[in-house]
Amino acid sequence: MLRNALPNIVTELPGPKSKAVIERRKKAIPNGVGCPAPCVIAKGEGAMFEDLDGNTFMDWVGGIGVLNMGYSQPEVIEAVKAQSEKYFHTSINVVHYPEYIELAEKLNSIVPVKGDEKKTILINSGAEAVENAVKFARKFTNRTDIIVFTGAFHGRTNLTMTMTAKIKPYKFGMGPFAPGIHRCEFPYMYRRPAGLTEKEAVDFYLEKLEMMFLEYTPAEEVAAIIIEPVQGEGGFIIPPIEYIQGVRKICDKYGILLIADEVQSGYCRTGKFFASEYWAAAGAAPDLMTSAKSIAAGLPLSSVTGRVEIMDSAAAGEVGGTYAGNPVSCAAALKVIEIMERDDYAGKSRAIGEKCVARFNQWKDKFEMVGDVRALGAMMAIEFVKDKASKTPAKDELAAVVAECAKNGLITMSTGLRGNNMRFLMPLNITDAQLDAGLDILEAAIKKIMK
Repeated sequence: MLRNALPNIVTELPGPKSKAVIERRKKAIPNGVGCPAPCVIAKGEGAMFEDLDGNTFMDWVGGIGVLNMGYSQPEVIEAVKAQSEKYFHTSINVVHYPEYIELAEKLNSIVPVKGDEKKTILINSGAEAVENAVKFARKFTNRTDIIVFTGAFHGRTNLTMTMTAKIKPYKFGMGPFAPGIHRCEFPYMYRRPAGLTEKEAVDFYLEKLEMMFLEYTPAEEVAAIIIEPVQGEGGFIIPPIEYIQGVRKICDKYGILLIADEVQSGYCRTGKFFASEYWAAAGAAPDLMTSAKSIAAGLPLSSVTGRVEIMDSAAAGEVGGTYAGNPVSCAAALKVIEIMERDDYAGKSRAIGEKCVARFNQWKDKFEMVGDVRALGAMMAIEFVKDKASKTPAKDELAAVVAECAKNGLITMSTGLRGNNMRFLMPLNITDAQLDAGLDILEAAIKKIMK
């Protein structure tokens, strides 16, 4: 059964059937839609997929954080089938339908934003969720400016591309960009200024944020500060909780809204249902929260949740969209949340993280190329460097590790501004045997490239 299989490569890569489809892709799809994988998927179950040529791969990218529940979860498939037999689509701006309302009610009950009464809007993608969060923040505060961070990724629309930090490949030659966006330095603790303790570094980065109001935009014009609880494209950088507490105090001081962008970190990835639960436990809950990716097991859907007075600041017709909160996607999301709560996917995430980090730290002691290990639950990264003393990014070496893993049936991906971080987003229903096999493949790849 594919769901319990292990990696098994039986042809050269790409195999002949996959190679033929990849050649067709080159003629049909723009080059800007990149893909390095040497295979074409035929079917997937759990953490595994089989390609057209019969090769079996383990997926540690998960559609870039979309497959926390893995491929082809049977109960979700049945929920989608049942909904599709009733109706595929109607617009919430035209006709009421229960699926949208039920999902909004559920999210209102579990999303850890400030306020006793909450409301949720459903849209289609992570970028749309961020755009709408900004719209609500501007409307509610009657302010224009937004503060984002170095290393941030918020999407590929004009506004969210502006908010995104990484120039290549996301912004180069794509301007002009949206006005009112200002960028502050993110607390990248592995690369903090030499000589600073972590506590001193937290104060250093908070002072950088305060200086934004003197050098870039007055606090009175800032509607919101938006932060990823774990930076995605930035390299899976985790800000210290003391920094988040400091940002919350700054927001409260100046009447600025705090937005948590949980597009990638939500749905049990970090060992909590939402990473913002860590913030809330520390007295620093956000005012608005976005989510997407794993919300509907792969169907397009996203959300923004906030307290009532913020969410009701927009008038009828000012937010929404034709496909926003599609009924089939909502049915999938309701089932996803039910299963994740019932089967303790947050616990699965913590267990995966503990096992992997123990192994990663062994590599950190053993391999000069493994510079830093970061993890919050099963949202994990290894930063690859030429050597530990200089911390010079080892981008090419990591690319070789990724390629070597693929040759042996493990799909991985790099991330980070310097391209030298390997991110881990394996499905949370991965088996112990599969996890061990994947770790063995990765360790062998690192050893080979080190030589």
